Amino acid sequence: MAEKMGVLGRKLGMTRVFASDGSAVAVTVIQAGPCPVIQVKSMEKDGYHAVQIAFGEDKAKHLTKPLTGHYDKAGQGYFRHLREVRLEEPSPHAVGDTLGAGAFSPGEFVKITGRSIGKGTAGVMKRWNFRGANATHGAEKVHRNAGGIGNNTEPGKVWKGKKMAGHLGARRVTVQNLQIVAVRPEDNVILVKGAVPGPRRGLVLVRKQ
Repeated sequence: MAEKMGVLGRKLGMTRVFASDGSAVAVTVIQAGPCPVIQVKSMEKDGYHAVQIAFGEDKAKHLTKPLTGHYDKAGQGYFRHLREVRLEEPSPHAVGDTLGAGAFSPGEFVKITGRSIGKGTAGVMKRWNFRGANATHGAEKVHRNAGGIGNNTEPGKVWKGKKMAGHLGARRVTVQNLQIVAVRPEDNVILVKGAVPGPRRGLVLVRKQ
């Protein structure tokens, strides 16, 4: 699926800033870049438009040989993270260009993709917001149980997708329509209104809406 241009970054945490009317605005601080362009793909050669961007400098000894060879072609160094962003149109960027916070402007709306905080195995009340069983009328040790999951003889099975206890979090999450409050290109930092998926220091992809 084609997307608009994006920048890899790192979620640094949350703070607040004050608007012109004096109200406090909760913002997430994101280190956006620097992201060198490693490869540009075109419709003629590859069958689609895309740009590969890297983030987070690393050492060659930590990477596989095919990946180090790929980085050597670009001549921009070695990086820990490499992502490809599909584009609707040919990219205006070339190999060697660097993307950062300057690609965004205050007031602009973006969508941010990250990996949510992993919470391990969770019960149905925490995972699916079940209300739980009765706390009275003889109920004993079932207060947080899911209740019955079975069916009658027909169909005689548990339907696929049944909401049950299981793994919670640690999945790819995208939040849309987040507004950029401020941009600080000298620090490669953007301030985004509201919460962003993932833990502190987590990798995020910031894309224009």
